[in-house]
Amino acid sequence: MNTVTVSPKFQVVIPKEVRDKFGLKAGARLEILEYGNRIELIPLRPIKKMRGFLKGIATSIDRDKDRE
Repeated sequence: MNTVTVSPKFQVVIPKEVRDKFGLKAGARLEILEYGNRIELIPLRPIKKMRGFLKGIATSIDRDKDRE
């Protein structure tokens, strides 16, 4: 588990192994979510980079008999 320290300017440094794993570069934008008693950082990706990320997902669903 990685830990970080909040600086006097309320900044944190994301550990290198986490930056590498998620492909974060300087200037990357992160969304901050409060979830219960946690803070989550979600990398924001340009919409053009998202193209094809659902490739191969199953699109068929079983419908109720009254919906067919």
